[in-house]
Amino acid sequence: MQKKDHRTSIPLGLPGLDEILFLATFAGVAALGPRLLNQDGDLGRHLTIGNFILSSHTIPTQDLFSHTLHGRALTPHEWLAQVILALPHKWAGLSGVVVLVSLVIAITWWLAFRQSLALSRRPLVSLGTSILSLAAASLHFLARPHVFTLLFLVIWMGLLDKWHRDPTSPFWKPLLLMLIWVNTHGAFIAGFACFLAYWTEALWNFLRHRTESPIIRNQFMMLSLLGIALFVVSLINPAGLRLWETSLGFVTNRYLVSHTQEYLPPDFHSPATWPFLIMLLLSLGLSMTQKGSFPLSKGLLAVGWTAMALTSARNIPLYALVMTPILSELLAKTLSNSLWDSIEEHFRAIQAQIRFPIWASAGSLLLIVMLLSNPTFKQRNQFDPSVFPVQATEWILAEPLQGNMMNYFTWGGYLLYRLWPDYQVFIDGQTDFYGEELTRIYESVLTLDNGWDAWLKHYQVQWVIFPGNSDLIRALQHHPDWKCPYHDETAVICHRR
Repeated sequence: MQKKDHRTSIPLGLPGLDEILFLATFAGVAALGPRLLNQDGDLGRHLTIGNFILSSHTIPTQDLFSHTLHGRALTPHEWLAQVILALPHKWAGLSGVVVLVSLVIAITWWLAFRQSLALSRRPLVSLGTSILSLAAASLHFLARPHVFTLLFLVIWMGLLDKWHRDPTSPFWKPLLLMLIWVNTHGAFIAGFACFLAYWTEALWNFLRHRTESPIIRNQFMMLSLLGIALFVVSLINPAGLRLWETSLGFVTNRYLVSHTQEYLPPDFHSPATWPFLIMLLLSLGLSMTQKGSFPLSKGLLAVGWTAMALTSARNIPLYALVMTPILSELLAKTLSNSLWDSIEEHFRAIQAQIRFPIWASAGSLLLIVMLLSNPTFKQRNQFDPSVFPVQATEWILAEPLQGNMMNYFTWGGYLLYRLWPDYQVFIDGQTDFYGEELTRIYESVLTLDNGWDAWLKHYQVQWVIFPGNSDLIRALQHHPDWKCPYHDETAVICHRR
């Protein structure tokens, strides 16, 4: 009996599962706009620096934004991302930033689905794992440069997998991507970590079969040359080798890492981490059912990123993206039966018709127009006055203050966004720049440790902006040398008499 061709019964023009996933992700993340803007305090700094670069056509390599470390060497490891974020902000304000970030995340998981489908050849399995990884990664969806690392990592994994199968692939693609990545975000090191997994497998095969197979020997040599070339390309940035020193120096500083919330291990009591936990348990369970050999590179990727995600919640989105195609492949091998194969064949026939993602392209353009022309969308996408000192900043603009400020750590980026260049901050969220010494000084003032008042005098602090329930504000309200003329539900401002 002739096998039925499912493709003949599929109506033309249906959207693929990847297009549905793309549009749903785009719309869903855009609906989270207020959370993208207000869950983290760094966006204001990124927009400030991006606007400075656009207006001055200069990438700052010395600090211009704080009075504590003014003029000190600055490593601009996110300058390109800051420019990219500042452009839609110029055109459409914070709503433009939300649309850009939503679009980048949607493209990222669209590519993750495509990679999963190429390995598993099962659209429903690929869709399920992509949705699960999207849910796992969503706990760290923020309007920050790290969203570009998510996109670059997916593209990077596709290039590495292609290089692993065909060492004669063009050099220029991974080199160009790394050149862009090192100038966009400091997590370009994640790309080198993934490359190391593939190189280790090539080395292992070379040591075992170097005299038997010229192909294996050639693969190892080509990957080694690519690794050297990638490192050289990584030095093409405004700071050169200092970029590596800054990125590695921060993650190896226990004090700074332990005082940065996103670098702490995931809290599995929080529902936000449960999709990651499900993904982790599912991966471990499926890996134990595999009877055949599992490629060393994928095993190293799975083990390495699992360890990094368990060590730091910040790494969970990276873990999710690396594991999506691996998990899809494992599930495809496990869910092999005639009924499931028939269902998958139906959706595979729809995917096979797609030559150009017309639904995703047209739908995204329509969404962008609808969102940016919607007054309610624009009203929602603002800095939250209960999170940031919005009203206090308005008061400062109306009643200018003299001298250096002492600001709450998480408000530093917002204060730069509203007040720079007229005012420079004491500290902000760029901990890798301010370092352990100044962070400890800030903490001693925050907690009223011995000598806290002396530090304010040392840095010639004339006014303070902090939450009203902080120990520092309570101390200054009863200090004979200070008075506090402004307060609201979020912030209090005190200045020297």
